[in-house]
Amino acid sequence: MRREERLVAILDLLGDTGVIEVSDVVERFDVSPATARRDLDVLASRQLLTRTRGGASAHSVAYDLPSRFQRETNAEAKAAIARTVQTLIEPGMRIGLSGGTTCKAVAAALGQRTDLEANDGEGITVVTSAINIAAQLVIRPHIRVVVTGGVMRARSYELVGPYSDLMLERITLDVAIIGVNGIDAINGPMVHDEREARANALMASRADRAWVVTDSSKLGVRAFATVGGIDAFTGLVTDTGIAPEQRQELEGAGLRVLVAAPE
Repeated sequence: MRREERLVAILDLLGDTGVIEVSDVVERFDVSPATARRDLDVLASRQLLTRTRGGASAHSVAYDLPSRFQRETNAEAKAAIARTVQTLIEPGMRIGLSGGTTCKAVAAALGQRTDLEANDGEGITVVTSAINIAAQLVIRPHIRVVVTGGVMRARSYELVGPYSDLMLERITLDVAIIGVNGIDAINGPMVHDEREARANALMASRADRAWVVTDSSKLGVRAFATVGGIDAFTGLVTDTGIAPEQRQELEGAGLRVLVAAPE
């Protein structure tokens, strides 16, 4: 395992446990105590954890997110979707990520990849309107995180409003990944809040390719605000729960549909 891969794995372990000892690193990664201490010192120098006597503790900004956002439904389907989305991401890309638990799963998968650095040594850039996703990714050395700005909605942790619009109007993206609360062939993708709909539509419009991501429970569901017509999106990534007729309707409307298989 390369050092950067080990550092990412240490952060993942720390995210699960909250604290870690040098002996844990030695045992888990088969390295010497001196190497384990150096790894923890490097992560501490990057302000990704707090060194303690004999180990380290989790950095509060990275891990102390409100617990209600960690309760997710259809977690296995969202993990499968996140894995499929990874096939759309290449080193050096500029990626837009909206809020929502499916995009949160996508962010988690991106954070675990260590193959995303471009030839010039630069990693990917992620532009997000969700502060929980920004906090999730800021600890990853291969990801440059850009937050759109704006007013935060407490229910979704997404930033909306004219400041967010102003920033999004001035960037370009290779791909946008947009989470939704519902989608059908007539109305296209939809969310519950009209301000989030505007921000998501603007993010999609700034990308060469825009993909809707949602588990199959949201297919055929209507929400309050449309995110734009189907013709504004390249495709949909969903799980195996999609019905054949739903897939036919969405593909007939012009969407490419990718079905994520479970592990």
